Amino acid sequence: MLAYPHERFSSEVALSPKIVRDYALAVGDTNPVHHDADFAATTRYGRLIASGAHTAALLFALTASHFSAKGSVVGLGFTVRYRRPVFADETIQLEWLVRRVTPNAKLGGDIVELRGRIKGGDGKTSMGATGRVLVTERL
Repeated sequence: MLAYPHERFSSEVALSPKIVRDYALAVGDTNPVHHDADFAATTRYGRLIASGAHTAALLFALTASHFSAKGSVVGLGFTVRYRRPVFADETIQLEWLVRRVTPNAKLGGDIVELRGRIKGGDGKTSMGATGRVLVTERL
């Protein structure tokens, strides 16, 4: 079996202002709260924060890394809910839980339904997510 209900997987990621700035600028996010420390200090956050696109990408990529070690994987859809900022100098925990695995003959694999989150350095949830991926045997 390539995935099973209640399976958990996680990863820790240490962010830095350079990583956060480089990602934001690479994807065209010019919001200064991601790359201008002086500006960010004047905001409600008080310091640089990672872009939502960056944090979501990290969480989504973990599914690809995890399941591609077992077979082939492709994302079918993800939703996210931002709860708190992720700071540019924070070490975060990415976590996923497999909620359901449904065989799909038409697609030739299993549809895996997931619930995930990002926990900040303080252990509180910064972002919640759900996702669906298709996992198949390698051809």
